[in-house]
Amino acid sequence: MKLDQIDRNILHHLQHNARITNAELAEKVGLSPTPCLRRLRRLETEGIVKGYRTEVNREAVGLPVTVIILVKLEKEDEEHLRIFEETVQAKPEIMECLLVTGKFDYYLKAVLPTLGSYEAFLSDSLLRTDNIASIESSFMLREVSKRPALPTV
Repeated sequence: MKLDQIDRNILHHLQHNARITNAELAEKVGLSPTPCLRRLRRLETEGIVKGYRTEVNREAVGLPVTVIILVKLEKEDEEHLRIFEETVQAKPEIMECLLVTGKFDYYLKAVLPTLGSYEAFLSDSLLRTDNIASIESSFMLREVSKRPALPTV
């Protein structure tokens, strides 16, 4: 799907306020409500708008510990990658799992209530996963920057 400037403008406003009404969005992008809604539905149908989410304060809900976990696998063939990915997708503590290049194979981001719960998660769960050669963990001290929107292209 080719995006024009109006589509990009719709995406810009949605990324900054996903709760914006169609009428407000239409006004901001210079359309009447019906064509604006038609464009928005097309962006959703085409998979450009993947969903709408609420950002939750993890500390307020008892998950103040964020851990970046770098994982190196022993075997990196497609079958072993698939098995590892299915395993981590089943673990609710893992918020992100990225297959990456370099010294490690995967970058994981996990959230937990305490350092002790991370130790238990590591020893009772992650380290019991087959095919792991090494794990390196780093604890987030402070979130310096987190962008809510993709850069304008």
